Amino acid sequence: MSPSMQKKPFAVIAKPVGSRCNMHCRYCYYLEKYRFSEHEQQNRMSYSLLEKLIRQTIDASPGPMVSFTWHGGEPTLAGIEFYERVVTFQKKYLPRGWQVINNLQTNGLLLDDKWCDFIVENGFDVGISIDGAQCVHDANRLDMGGNATYERVRAAVERLKGRGIDPDILCTVTSNSAENPLLTYRALRDLGVAWIQFIPVLVRFDDGSMSPESVSAEAYGRFLTEIFDEWVTHDLGKTDVQLFAETAKVWAGGRAALCWMAQTCGRVLVVEEDGGVYSCDHFVDSEHRLGTMPVDRLDRLLNSVCQTEFGNAKRDSLTSQCRKCPYLTVCGGGCLKDRFGVADGGEQGQYYLCRGLFEFFEHSKPIMEEVMRLSRLGKTPEQIMERLNKKK
Repeated sequence: MSPSMQKKPFAVIAKPVGSRCNMHCRYCYYLEKYRFSEHEQQNRMSYSLLEKLIRQTIDASPGPMVSFTWHGGEPTLAGIEFYERVVTFQKKYLPRGWQVINNLQTNGLLLDDKWCDFIVENGFDVGISIDGAQCVHDANRLDMGGNATYERVRAAVERLKGRGIDPDILCTVTSNSAENPLLTYRALRDLGVAWIQFIPVLVRFDDGSMSPESVSAEAYGRFLTEIFDEWVTHDLGKTDVQLFAETAKVWAGGRAALCWMAQTCGRVLVVEEDGGVYSCDHFVDSEHRLGTMPVDRLDRLLNSVCQTEFGNAKRDSLTSQCRKCPYLTVCGGGCLKDRFGVADGGEQGQYYLCRGLFEFFEHSKPIMEEVMRLSRLGKTPEQIMERLNKKK
């Protein structure tokens, strides 16, 4: 097989119930995606489509690791029996010696004892969305009846931890939480979890204005910087923050695994409950619908000209300001969906959060380099934190 024809790693984000959800978060961008479904009313992905999705994903994968993310909407609405079929089909088609990673990204409301038992028995990774402190979370993350959800989500985290599962925490950064960075971070850290992701909320209306929940570039930069200073002097080696870990990886000579930080994208396909295949989770629209399973094969859509051009546009459409930036290697120009800012010279298409991230990188780089230097010398996280605190 020629190098150009060799299978390359990719991942699938599957939406078993489409955009259907049992919550109505104020900043959610996905609830309206039902209008792009070919089904009059979104239901649950059929078992025949599920089987084809799993088989084609495995067939297109270079192995020996195959990744599936079960997302939504709220994926637990599909029911445990749906995921029992997932496991059955994966065992049926997975080659000997290969492994599968299943990640369930959930709001946690349905994670009762039965769900937790299933997750443990089948080795699913779990990501739970929770927005820091209760006052911040409950300001935006409401159920369909308009009721607060924090206590139910926190209970789900505890239920998982009680079974030895350490869930990843996904925390959105809104205009509200950005004003309370340490309150937000400490509330998440005190849940006793090992991995935290911060996802900035950016919702832009057709008239160019931003939603009230959207975070500004400056506020986002301050948010990250304050949390970084707390983390690097108190929680090093105990709690990982995704952006900090990925940034350190790049500065150590590696490559970021996060798509928005990478040079190009396009290797994470979205498959909706009607079989629609899209370029990206943030581009579920008519323009970026690549095809429909099972009429169209997943591998052909993944390697199509349209998808390749979509992925390369991340690199090819950079502004001149981005191309000259000393932090392009860690920022990657940001996500395509958020390139609606204006560069210093007036050029359109600048990453909206550029200014804030620049300030964060400026602040954190010398500290991270010192941490990595001390780590190479064999210093423990406790010793490193002690030295940083003395300098501080």
